[in-house]
Amino acid sequence: MEQNPRQEREDKKQMNRQALLLFLCAIVLLGSYPADAQEKKLDPFTISYASVSGTRGPLWIAQDLGLFEKYGLDVNLIYIASGVTSVNALLGGSVDIIAASGSSAVGAAARGAPLVIIASLGHIAYKLVANPSITTIQGLKGKIIGSSRIGAGTDYALKRLLPKLGLTPGKDVQLIPTGISESDRRLVMMLQGKIDATLATDDNLLQLGARGAKLSVLADLYEKGVYTTGSDIATSRQLLKERPRQLKAFIMAMTEGTAYGRAHKDQTMRIYRKYLKIEDPKLLESIHKNYLLGTIPMRPYPREEALQNDIEDLSYTYPYLKGKKAAEFLDLSLLKSLEDEGFFKRLYGK
Repeated sequence: MEQNPRQEREDKKQMNRQALLLFLCAIVLLGSYPADAQEKKLDPFTISYASVSGTRGPLWIAQDLGLFEKYGLDVNLIYIASGVTSVNALLGGSVDIIAASGSSAVGAAARGAPLVIIASLGHIAYKLVANPSITTIQGLKGKIIGSSRIGAGTDYALKRLLPKLGLTPGKDVQLIPTGISESDRRLVMMLQGKIDATLATDDNLLQLGARGAKLSVLADLYEKGVYTTGSDIATSRQLLKERPRQLKAFIMAMTEGTAYGRAHKDQTMRIYRKYLKIEDPKLLESIHKNYLLGTIPMRPYPREEALQNDIEDLSYTYPYLKGKKAAEFLDLSLLKSLEDEGFFKRLYGK
């Protein structure tokens, strides 16, 4: 039967309306899906740290509490025991950010590497420690003091410290590189009689003390005016140019980790227990006090004075560095932006 022309026109209109509705639905779905997916997508970031000590607390806290995810990052934290190796990993693209001594970044920059320091987790609380039979600074004369590696942070720190103590390396004491970055392993070497003294962190000393080991603490580097850049945050200048938002997000998560750690001791001690493999509550409490309430800055600005010391030390090896200023190796734009936005004030209320 032939359809009524009027009915045919109505049917076509209805079909067109349905087609238009389906088309509009498809547009909405296709338009919204990428936005939703983008909101849920996390930016991958690999971050290395060069020592297992209390100064890394903000990184571990941010990882365990999901703070990196909160700011849009999928972070992979890895431990690389040497600052020099960390720098090579950064230059090779294996990692995006390193937490290592400022001297490692400056030394690489002196060789032409496009590295820049953007933040800091503060200095490492080093002490000069000797075998228990050595009870005075003068008792170190003629002895062997072990650093980690030539050109590493501990090497330069000892070269700055010893003259302040009235000791000349190569004359009064023998300064040798052990090749070992971890101070707990150097302490084992010392207790085995292979070296007579070394630099060690507070937490390593506390750990050995808890096991009954006897040690002589002869000097505190910070008290002697020797400031170390044990945990500066460095990246490549290219990454800073191409991914400033992600780097800023990293600093926000890290700093929020610091704020949380300062305010929540018990929860933070549980995180330290996990990463440092320590069970002694007194030791954990001491680590919390020494680092999160001590050496780790609330606002993660690098200490320019400490970095300037590194530059002056390295200038003997790299003449290019003579006369250079710490500011040339720093980019504080992300920190200043967070300051202007009131981020730190919101975290700490001041």
